[in-house]
Amino acid sequence: MLPARFDYIAASSVDEAIAAKAEGGDETRFLAGGQSLLPMMKLRFATPSKLVDINRIAGLDAIEHHNGHLHVGALVRHADIAASAAVSGAVASAAPWISDPLVRNLGTLCGSVAHCDPEGDWNSVLLATGADVIAQGPSGSRSIAIGDFVQDFFTSSLNDDEMVTAVRIPVPSGPSGGSYQKLERKVGDYATVGVAAHLELAADGTISAAGVAMTSVAPINRKATEAEALLVGNAPSAELFAEAGEAAAAAAEPRDDVRGSARWKRQVVAAFTGRALAAAAEQAQG
Repeated sequence: MLPARFDYIAASSVDEAIAAKAEGGDETRFLAGGQSLLPMMKLRFATPSKLVDINRIAGLDAIEHHNGHLHVGALVRHADIAASAAVSGAVASAAPWISDPLVRNLGTLCGSVAHCDPEGDWNSVLLATGADVIAQGPSGSRSIAIGDFVQDFFTSSLNDDEMVTAVRIPVPSGPSGGSYQKLERKVGDYATVGVAAHLELAADGTISAAGVAMTSVAPINRKATEAEALLVGNAPSAELFAEAGEAAAAAAEPRDDVRGSARWKRQVVAAFTGRALAAAAEQAQG
């Protein structure tokens, strides 16, 4: 199918893009990689009256460390992240798992985050690492914690006149590690189950901070807060990680479908949580 008719604007600055979005409101969409939006438009699940292309805006394609955070701009492609020496932990682990090479070369992390697809990988990684989304509108920019940004199924807390300009991910100063475990039916498929894990270690080797989040097993990407609480203050061990895996599985809300039963998916969550935490601990212990 072909998309419905729409107007097209190629913005040359963030201010121009935001002004166009403010004028068009909910019927206007930003276009970066388009790997989520364009297929929906072809199926007419999305019928925006106007597209604002941001690909010509300078300064949005940087991956850089600044003030203890990794900043990922709105035009950074998945493939850029996979190839970057600036990323580590769960971010580096997840990047090669994003869809297929064609999508990775065009799609953007910020676009995927803004899409809020519960089967998307990045929001789980950002939940596990405690990231913030940077949004800019006519009145300026604001930082939104990823847990507040993801509101519902394909729904974020962005205002109609705001644009995601970057994602900001904390970079721990001490020993840390992370991993993303993903089960997919074939290369490029959405996750049947995905688990992101992040660990930080104190000077005595115990876990000082932990993040665990899940993909495709709840109405939205979900943090496993009880699993995180079990981990903090304890020394890494297979037994501890198995217990955290069971807690994560209990927090999941999978459904029976063609990919497998809900019971089986919970078992995968438990196993993947243990694997992700073990990999994160191995990195942190160096």
